[in-house]
Amino acid sequence: MSVQAIATRTERTAVIHPVWVRIAHWINAVAILVMIGSGWQIYDASPLFGFTFPRQIALGQWLGGALQWHFAAMWVLVVNGLVYVTLGFVTGRFRRKLLPISPGAVLADTKAALTFKLSHEDLSHYNAVQKLLYAGILLVGAVIVLSGLAIWKPVQFQELTALFGGYDVARYVHFACMAAIVGFLVVHVSLALLVPKSLRAMVAGK
Repeated sequence: MSVQAIATRTERTAVIHPVWVRIAHWINAVAILVMIGSGWQIYDASPLFGFTFPRQIALGQWLGGALQWHFAAMWVLVVNGLVYVTLGFVTGRFRRKLLPISPGAVLADTKAALTFKLSHEDLSHYNAVQKLLYAGILLVGAVIVLSGLAIWKPVQFQELTALFGGYDVARYVHFACMAAIVGFLVVHVSLALLVPKSLRAMVAGK
């Protein structure tokens, strides 16, 4: 067997994403989609800007129904997210996958991506752009949960609400985080479609 054949076979059998990562990933995916759709319906009841989301892409049909979907998905997302983040730190996966991140590497990989020269051969390692995006989305996830709590219980969590600058500002922060997550999902799904083996790895782990 040639060296190249051995390397190819090793790549196919090597575990890229352990079981807990795959389970948490797909639970998060469903919960986030439910929260975005129901969040759009909640937004439509009291818009922040001069537009509303079409009912065809919103979830819940009305404010009460949207709130029920939103809170149900919220608990799933929070519990699953806590498990994912805890295991990410305990197993050292975050340290191995997301660090280090240097500005020079991010700029170089961004240039390579824009010129379609960024390699996706080794799925076991993230490039600098992926590291930045994944680390950033974890931070956005924390902020959107905290701002959501500030909106949900502004009296009970008045210190948290005040930290965001008040109820109204917390709503804008929450919306901005939602927009960032939607943008991340667009890029994430697009790359998965462009590099199908990355999707297979998140399903099969190898």
